[in-house]
Amino acid sequence: MNPTNPTMIQFFHWYSEGNGTLWNHAKEQAKYLSDLGITSVWFPPAYKGTDGENSVGYDSYDLFDLGEFDQKNSVRTKYGTKEEYIDSIKTLQSYNIDVIVDIVLGHKGGGDELEKFKVVKVDENNRDKVISGEIEIESYTKFTFPGRNKKYSEFEWNFTCFSGTDYAEGRDSHIYKIKSEYGDDWEEMIDDEKGNYDYLMFNDIEHRNPHVREELNHWAKWYFDETGFDGVRLDALKHISFDFYKEWLTLLRSNAGKNIFAVGEYWAPGQLNLLQKYIEATEGCMSLFDSSLHNNFHTASKEGDSYDLRHIFSETLTDADPLHSVTLVDNHDTQPLQDLEAPVEPWFKPIAYALILLRESGYPCVFYPDLYGANYKDTDREGNEHEIFLEKVDGIEELLKARKENAYGIQRDYFEHANCLGWVREGDNEHEGCAVVLSNKDAYTKPMEMGERYIGKTFYDVLGRSEEKVEIREDGWADFPVPAGNVSVWIPE
Repeated sequence: MNPTNPTMIQFFHWYSEGNGTLWNHAKEQAKYLSDLGITSVWFPPAYKGTDGENSVGYDSYDLFDLGEFDQKNSVRTKYGTKEEYIDSIKTLQSYNIDVIVDIVLGHKGGGDELEKFKVVKVDENNRDKVISGEIEIESYTKFTFPGRNKKYSEFEWNFTCFSGTDYAEGRDSHIYKIKSEYGDDWEEMIDDEKGNYDYLMFNDIEHRNPHVREELNHWAKWYFDETGFDGVRLDALKHISFDFYKEWLTLLRSNAGKNIFAVGEYWAPGQLNLLQKYIEATEGCMSLFDSSLHNNFHTASKEGDSYDLRHIFSETLTDADPLHSVTLVDNHDTQPLQDLEAPVEPWFKPIAYALILLRESGYPCVFYPDLYGANYKDTDREGNEHEIFLEKVDGIEELLKARKENAYGIQRDYFEHANCLGWVREGDNEHEGCAVVLSNKDAYTKPMEMGERYIGKTFYDVLGRSEEKVEIREDGWADFPVPAGNVSVWIPE
């Protein structure tokens, strides 16, 4: 693997085809991904969810069931069996592709038995505000995992393992704060959104319970020993104690005997201060997805030529703290018909991918539909059904190969124009460089300095947007064109 230009792919989307095919599909694609320069694959949650073989995976039921036990009406998960999963991981690793696994430790759903316990109701918009006296409810907070029959772990979850729930037998759905020996308040968060956003969904895990922490640490070691993954993607950090993941990652890395890569999802579009605050609170133990940059891409794609491209990196993690930034153009939460829907318009996607793939800052993550395309049906918030077609991004393979082969060396930026940005990468001892020009308005020609080593050399647009050739003059400069509303990537012949 080339560590200089790491490139991740999110190898799924919310509506990925089920039928237990994903693990085998990834295995079959390993060589293709490697040839494109993909160095890591992010897989969806691999454990049994509340809806068995139909679960996307974020409704986790049994963390120890990777498609091995007959639970929730299926043995396999949506993506395949445990055996297929491990086989896929090993195949990808044989092509020097790291595997990043999705970790969902904020909540559990699909409990096996009802329990009675004391709660108070809280206001959904201010979870610190209690709106009832103490009441007793029954809820599915007892997890015995009968299909697994105590294999791998004898731990059973009960209401003392949770801080809140949204289900009460015979009552309306509401957020119920569980009366607990670990504190009458929610766990501490870094922000005051919704008063305290500890509670997200299902049964909210109580990370202050030492037995819970011990079990989740035991599970992490088991998961690594079973599968040999290389990195973790941490789900919904906004709703989990930052102290918990500091401890959890330290122990995982110690038990694994290597520095497991970690990227967290703290989704806060346009709120760079929260991303920085979280990194500080966790002492830099993980990277974060740059939700601020994604927000800029979404806005730029909607505003068209009225957007000032000189501000595309303003207030982003990639600009402020590139070493902790994982960049993306879209993901399973922002795709059409999802709760956080904010897709980047198709015309802008090649521009956005050039901005994350061909510059020196950030660790880029490609979204599965942008490389493979996708189509699916679902209903919107008003209950109307839509069929969605997501086209493969025009030129995505060429952009990936340009990252693998040309995006090296000194970077010089030419960001003086509101509608046209350019930069060059000089290359290094092993790689020729490239020149990139992009526009969100008219066709432009941008003078840029490629450097003395390229004097007299001819460059062509690897994306095929322009048929002309560009020759580097005796001063090391050249005039690089780009068509209207597009991107051109120039490399030496």
